[in-house]
Amino acid sequence: MGIPFVDLIECLDPDPQLVMWKWPVENGQIKTGAQLIVRENQIALTLAHGQASAVYGPGRHTLPSVNIPVLDQLKGWKYGFASPNIYDVFFMVTRQFVDLKWGTPAPVMMHDPKFGQVRVRAFGSYNVRITDAARFFREYAGSYPLLCIRDLEIQLRDYIAAKFGEIMATSGISVMDFAANLSMVNARLAPAIAPYFEDLGVSVTQFSIASVTLPDEVNEYYDKVTGMNMIGDMDKFQRFNTALATGDARTAAGAGAQDGMAMGLLFSEMAATQQQTQQAAPAPAATPAAANPMEKLTTLKQMFDADLITEQEYAAKKAAILEEM
Repeated sequence: MGIPFVDLIECLDPDPQLVMWKWPVENGQIKTGAQLIVRENQIALTLAHGQASAVYGPGRHTLPSVNIPVLDQLKGWKYGFASPNIYDVFFMVTRQFVDLKWGTPAPVMMHDPKFGQVRVRAFGSYNVRITDAARFFREYAGSYPLLCIRDLEIQLRDYIAAKFGEIMATSGISVMDFAANLSMVNARLAPAIAPYFEDLGVSVTQFSIASVTLPDEVNEYYDKVTGMNMIGDMDKFQRFNTALATGDARTAAGAGAQDGMAMGLLFSEMAATQQQTQQAAPAPAATPAAANPMEKLTTLKQMFDADLITEQEYAAKKAAILEEM
């Protein structure tokens, strides 16, 4: 069976996540004068005898094949009719890969003018595209038959994280002022990482820092300062914190306060029960106090003047009151 000869080479993107893939030819030869079709957003890299020979942009190209069929078949006797002069064709995507993620896999230690040594994390995104196919193949891709953007993203992410640590260590910016200085940090970080990307044949078309995450202890301190600024009065702020602490049963102050309130409620209930018992009991009969003799004589005289008693009754009663004295 003869060796198949290929006279048309073209390939659509097999997967939107692929950055590079090898043209799938096995046990074949590229025929003299074969046509190579490269579509928009593609670059074709050809290798002859294992070395990069040419890079082709979008369009239709005639390959200068070194594989002369008759001679190759004659030379192929010792190779079992497998010609030693076969091209390798790799297609690469030149469109932008957007919204790639980067972040610090571990907290970055930096010196803060207010808090001393602190650890911060950062996250962001960036866009890249291949601009030098030969360098990208030589410096990174090698002869892998497939290369996914996620594989490249992981390596680039680790490099960005290291550069971010360098920039932040020399920025002199307090962690409290990160939000107001993200644009400045981004302006310093983007050109710092560009040479590394260019060494791989890749260009960064957009780069941004989305957020910087502060340590928990710094966030707690910042929340307290914000609360104090909102209240504006240290005494009120102290009472506010005390109220929060006593309302939280997980703190010692909160547990003690809640126990105290429980005891207070218990005593209040006991006092209320005792009061209800006292109200329900019959009050002892009041012993009328001894009337004043002068009051008795005055009352007696008023009764006589009102003709309520006779003169004899008035005289007798008056004599009795005087005897009691």
